[in-house]
Amino acid sequence: MKKILSIDGGGIRGIIPGMLLVALERRLKRETKNDEAAIVDYFDFFAGTSTGGILTCLLLCPDEQHPDRPKFSAKEALDLYISHGSSIFKAGFFRRLIAKFGLLSERYPSATLEHILDVYFGGTKLSQLLKPCIITAYNIELRKTHFFRQQAAITRGETRDFLLRDVCRATSAAPTYFSVAEIYSLAGTRYPLLDGGVFAPNPSMSALVEVTKAFNQTKINDISILSLGTGRSRKAYDYEHFKKSRAITIGPALIDIMMSGAAESSDFFLQELYKSVERGSQYVRIEPRNLHSINEALDAASQENIERLVALGDRMVSDNDALISQLVTWLISEKEKATPKNPWRFLSTKD
Repeated sequence: MKKILSIDGGGIRGIIPGMLLVALERRLKRETKNDEAAIVDYFDFFAGTSTGGILTCLLLCPDEQHPDRPKFSAKEALDLYISHGSSIFKAGFFRRLIAKFGLLSERYPSATLEHILDVYFGGTKLSQLLKPCIITAYNIELRKTHFFRQQAAITRGETRDFLLRDVCRATSAAPTYFSVAEIYSLAGTRYPLLDGGVFAPNPSMSALVEVTKAFNQTKINDISILSLGTGRSRKAYDYEHFKKSRAITIGPALIDIMMSGAAESSDFFLQELYKSVERGSQYVRIEPRNLHSINEALDAASQENIERLVALGDRMVSDNDALISQLVTWLISEKEKATPKNPWRFLSTKD
């Protein structure tokens, strides 16, 4: 069985799947009686979009002193949001004022985010990640999707390899929130990229396709997906407000609607796909169904809202206690049965 961990986009709401990851890793340590147990040990493939892409890179980032082990625990990955979320989504009074009137293309300067990513990832490269993965982005000049593939970075060298901090900057370049990311491969090729959430806020489907390509005879029956969402929005937008507002002022609302719709569509299609082969239990989606207790905006990173997000994530963990216990038991069992053979040699690196 090939096991995929997929993490959605959602800005500061990355705290929500972060809380689930902390609970999952804590239970894996407890059940195995191994304090070194980590999320990376129990999944074969990872996928992330935007904030989920950052979480994925944190989970897979190697330790400089022990390159075969992760640098960050799930708790340390979550701490990026709790400790730095307010700084990332912070703009001065004058910037907020002119952004309100549509005189800026983005709400927040990217310098703070870039500095934090540099502190966490330094010179680590995509090719150095501990497990195969894809991180989504979108090339605005070529008008095509862009997938950062760890395996492609390994097999094709510097032409497809990137600094990890640049990967995270690109996948989180949410329109209207941050400027387009202009990054370069290690070979010097330029890529102007937007947040992958513009087409795959839930990257589970992309991960499924990638894994079926990776193995000669693998079918959906042999693939399990744990998909972590950042919350299903039920926020209503007023018709009259939309009708009378200028396009630039409703940009964030349009991004929210687009990402929510695409994420829900992917979830629905995957559920139906797995049901069609009578493997419904092999696709597990965990996210809060109710966001009423928080400000659900991608950039709602006040200290008060961060605390509410932590509380919501904790409640989600409690509500899914039995499911998490089942997942832990299953993941441990699957790891014990796994062979050390590396099947990713079959991974296609064609665009």
